[in-house]
Amino acid sequence: MINRREAMRLVAGAAVAGRATRAFGQDDKPQIPAGLFAGSRESLRQYRVPDWFRDAKFGIWAHWGPESAPEYGDWYARNMYIEGHRQYKYHLQKYGHPSKFGFKDVIPTWKAEKFDPNYLMELYKKAGAKYFVSMGVHHDNFDLWNSKHNRWNAVQMGPKKDIVGLFRQAALKQGLKFGVSEHLAVSYHWFQTSHAADKEGQYKGVPYDGADLKYADLYQEGHEVPKNAKGADDNWSPQNVSAAWKKKYFMRIKDLIDQYQPDLLYTDGPIFFEEWGLAFVAHHYNQSARRHGGKVEVVYTSKRKEDSEVGTCVFDVERGVVESIWPNPWQTDTCVGNWHYNKEAKYKSPKLVIDMLVDIVSRNGNLLLNFPLPSSGVLDEEELKIVAEITRWMAVNSESIYGTRPWKIFGEGPAGQASAGDSKFNENKRKLLTADDVRFTTKGQTLYAFAMGWPEQGTMLFRPLATNSKQGVGKIKDVQMLGFKGKLRWSQDEGGLKVQTPPEKPCDHGYALKIAGALA
Repeated sequence: MINRREAMRLVAGAAVAGRATRAFGQDDKPQIPAGLFAGSRESLRQYRVPDWFRDAKFGIWAHWGPESAPEYGDWYARNMYIEGHRQYKYHLQKYGHPSKFGFKDVIPTWKAEKFDPNYLMELYKKAGAKYFVSMGVHHDNFDLWNSKHNRWNAVQMGPKKDIVGLFRQAALKQGLKFGVSEHLAVSYHWFQTSHAADKEGQYKGVPYDGADLKYADLYQEGHEVPKNAKGADDNWSPQNVSAAWKKKYFMRIKDLIDQYQPDLLYTDGPIFFEEWGLAFVAHHYNQSARRHGGKVEVVYTSKRKEDSEVGTCVFDVERGVVESIWPNPWQTDTCVGNWHYNKEAKYKSPKLVIDMLVDIVSRNGNLLLNFPLPSSGVLDEEELKIVAEITRWMAVNSESIYGTRPWKIFGEGPAGQASAGDSKFNENKRKLLTADDVRFTTKGQTLYAFAMGWPEQGTMLFRPLATNSKQGVGKIKDVQMLGFKGKLRWSQDEGGLKVQTPPEKPCDHGYALKIAGALA
């Protein structure tokens, strides 16, 4: 039997659910003001990527929120409810059992007490970032802005600050383009772990706090999650997603667009829920056109490559690199460590980061690099070292990156090809690039050639620049090394372009040559 108090709680929860159903009925359709684009795939095919994004090449991202409070890695809000998971075990030790101390109780521990967005933007601008992306909302269903449609937001709870708004102000002050990332759609399935209970031990059968209807607007309503071919939860599936959730998703992202006018909107996945997702993409573009005299100056990214093959949006590859030169501008999003801050994380080396930047740019892409912020909002010492190394490299080589376009080939060498087929999550298969790996970019009539290592024998060799190259190379007139002021000794013949290294390295990674005549 349930007591009177429990009965009243269940009745109240049912009333809330009833109101939600009536507000978000099956017959509802997404509504946006009329504009240049309609919320259809046919209309969105007319979209073209703005030049600023093609020229920018490098952005920095803060994948930050209440899941950063435990400082124990990504997907904490889901995994803390999976019995036996490392984050479940950590949660037991640090906070207690998730039936008593759930994610709703983690949120107030995220204080962001040392958050200084102006300092971070100054740092990132010096490192060469041309755009900055703030987390807007993760799968944890917590909005980092002054949300009109969700009480679980950073203005009312946790740091009690408009994180998105403060980041936007700081980015624009530094002349950076501003973006936001949204990871909201999959929250409906993703958070179902919070509705479960331990299967053994002291708390066997005791529901986690996600089963409490008072918090259904955070943890989602209970429902069956579709399974993938391997029998695991398919959080990205549109199956079993309620009409109410689709509309709420649309309204919250539309609110994010309307309040903060992002230059870039990143979705963690494809365009979700068809007409609902297409509608806010169209609205994003239309709002930009209104602000820019009919010209669309904003970007939307999707991780489904078919979405971007004809207009529509930019293709984003998570933790991976496409196999060759992509016909349209695209983006890799990756991280120096884990997505959310993890005090046990091992970071990418500065060389690997710079290798990836040059490789991605040579293939017509941009690199969006996440530096996960600790709970306090202050980068740790290892992250600062990586930022400093990127800053030093960009001070020497930035002209070979910004505003460039691909050459006929991206390069050659033993690490030349990314994994064929699906390009996402292939970065862990990458090897560090060496002196035998070369990459190319162009700007006007200038060709930039990168030697990705310093050759021990003292000669850089660029075989694709041979006089009889199948790429059709002109007679080279001049070769300079960025960061070196002296004259280089070089020659061009049927074996390629051979350049003797100067006595000192101009930087520690990715050495760029500025070549005149090759494109004539």
